Amino acid sequence: MSSLGRVTDTGVGRALRARVTGWLRALRGDLWTVRADPLPPSTWLRWLPHGLLCLVAFGITVGGAGDMTDNGHLGSGLALLVAGGQGGAVVLGMWRPVPAWWMSLGLFALGAASVRTRMGFDLETYTWPWTAAGIIAELLVLLLLALRVPTRAAVAALAVTAFLTWVFESLWTEEPYDTTGVLALSLFTIVVMLGSALRGRREARAQLVEQTTLTAEERTRRTLLEERSRIARELHDVVAHHMSVISIQAQVAPHLVENPSDELRENLAGIRQNALEALIELRRVLGVLRSEHTGPGDTPDGSDDGTAPHAPQPTLDRLDALVENTRAVGREVATDISGERRPLPPGVELSAYRIVQEALSNALRHAPGANITVRLTYEPDGLEVEIVNGRPTGPPPPSTGAGHGLLGMRERVAMLGGTMTAHPWHWDGFRVTAFLPDTPPVDTPGTDHPTAPRKGTS
Repeated sequence: MSSLGRVTDTGVGRALRARVTGWLRALRGDLWTVRADPLPPSTWLRWLPHGLLCLVAFGITVGGAGDMTDNGHLGSGLALLVAGGQGGAVVLGMWRPVPAWWMSLGLFALGAASVRTRMGFDLETYTWPWTAAGIIAELLVLLLLALRVPTRAAVAALAVTAFLTWVFESLWTEEPYDTTGVLALSLFTIVVMLGSALRGRREARAQLVEQTTLTAEERTRRTLLEERSRIARELHDVVAHHMSVISIQAQVAPHLVENPSDELRENLAGIRQNALEALIELRRVLGVLRSEHTGPGDTPDGSDDGTAPHAPQPTLDRLDALVENTRAVGREVATDISGERRPLPPGVELSAYRIVQEALSNALRHAPGANITVRLTYEPDGLEVEIVNGRPTGPPPPSTGAGHGLLGMRERVAMLGGTMTAHPWHWDGFRVTAFLPDTPPVDTPGTDHPTAPRKGTS
């Protein structure tokens, strides 16, 4: 044989030995353990299966002890020990299935050996090596084992049980008896297959629930990122406006001063240059964010609200047009503006407009025929927005959206350092309340200046 052939054979042999060794090591970990593995309560019946198993275990103890005493000619103490141990193995299997299987198998061997030594007392035959109570006990123990351990461990336990049964029936053949080995092993095989199938079904359902949860979390995360991208697109126009004003003022400032110094001209030119560079970077980022813009359909009635990708972002000055669009679809919308109306920061105006817009959209989709009230309260330190819809007059149509409109509202409010509540209102209505401060608090990301404390909502 060539050296290449010897190397190949050695490699295959090592791989095979490693695989067998790993399989045996895993099997030892499955069947040579006393770890707890409690049987979970049934979904609908709760603890009823546990009670039934305890009742069956009691029947195995009483019936098995009587059978081995009367028909197996065992002493009452030994018969009670074997039968009671088999019934106890059923109860133990609800918490520790592997030790329960070892216990049941050991008691089977003890009972079979003890009964075999008493078979010559009379000419009557006796069911052996498995008694009726022993078969029932082993069936339940194997079922509890197959429900909790991997399939390879359940099959290995079945193989060990079959081997021990074969040993008893092959070694002792002198006295006549009614063999129960074939019947017992057939039933054991069916039970192991059933238990493994139920375990696989339970694991598949658990994996499906886990996958569904992960999918929902991923959908929520994606929706959150999309909403933040949309907010960034909208706020770009506000920031770009201020940067443009800074650039223009820096360019005009030298002409407003008589004989400006060279240092002043240089500083103003630097300010203008920095503003222009910032505008270029903003436009570059905006090009990426707007590559997949949402397009029309942002208004409550599904039409375009006029905010094209490069159009100025809406403010509260367009609130009346937004309300009129909602009234045009047959809804009664009341507006209530209190406090001294004043210009607010562009970010606050835009967020307030979008919150009202989304709340009106939700009311149209989920509360057909309900009256809607929009309240704006100008506080000394900010703006409070409240949208309340009454009880719907009919069932809502099936929703095809992602269902994360409130998530976008919360993102806008959190960006400004405000607070928001959204909850059911009187008689199947709904209420959204948000407070938007004039300036974000110090704990809002991107701020480093003191401001008034955040205002709460009712």
